[in-house]
Amino acid sequence: MNTSTPNSHDTRVCFLTGASKRLGACTAKKFHAEGFNVVIHYNNSKNEANALVAQLNALRTDSAFCLQADLSDHEQLQSLARLSFDCYQRVDVLVNNASAFYPTPLAECDHKDWNELFDSNLRAAFFLAQQLAPELEQRAGSIVNMTDTHADSPLKGFPIYSMAKAGVKAMTKSLAKELAPSVRVNGVSPGAILWPPSLEDDSNPAVLEARQKMLETIPLRTLGEPQNIADTVFFLANDACYVTGQTVRVDGGRYLA
Repeated sequence: MNTSTPNSHDTRVCFLTGASKRLGACTAKKFHAEGFNVVIHYNNSKNEANALVAQLNALRTDSAFCLQADLSDHEQLQSLARLSFDCYQRVDVLVNNASAFYPTPLAECDHKDWNELFDSNLRAAFFLAQQLAPELEQRAGSIVNMTDTHADSPLKGFPIYSMAKAGVKAMTKSLAKELAPSVRVNGVSPGAILWPPSLEDDSNPAVLEARQKMLETIPLRTLGEPQNIADTVFFLANDACYVTGQTVRVDGGRYLA
């Protein structure tokens, strides 16, 4: 059923980076289902972003927009916050979900790897928060940053990514102080939610064995689901009115292992 959006600017708005697919798309759907308008950023996943926006707008007219930007491009990043505001003339929640992720063995990585991983995971999130801070303060809004279990336990072969995510966790605490008392800032640290590409082949016995070994490191003995992340992000952004500066692990207890 297609439902019209009111002409006023009373509907709250969530701006999400890297939200055309996977965890970001699930989180965008969660906010939309809870009555928010959503602005979805993407870089290369144009088809997925357009499809998601069309799906959401079919449910509620003019309730979703998408914006393209390369977060490593300083000029594009500078205009992204303004464009996100222009969609609905307000932003109530910023979800910094965008993230590049690939191995950078110590002997092989270079400045390009450093810049791309720090730009997409940390620098862009910081400067979007900086630029949107006046609007978020006016709305008594909130920021949720997506970090990673490897912020606390670095993944071998991924030193730059692990350091960037550790920076996101530190940034969450810093921004919680800088933006208090008007804006709450929290983080979500996903554990094993989706199988990595190397473990997607259901027909490979070695893959199945590797999966089982991974599950044995998780006290709850199962993968999580994208909805687990989306629900936690929404809780922190919308319901946790006396929580700021925290990073919540959603990992089935894996951190305890």
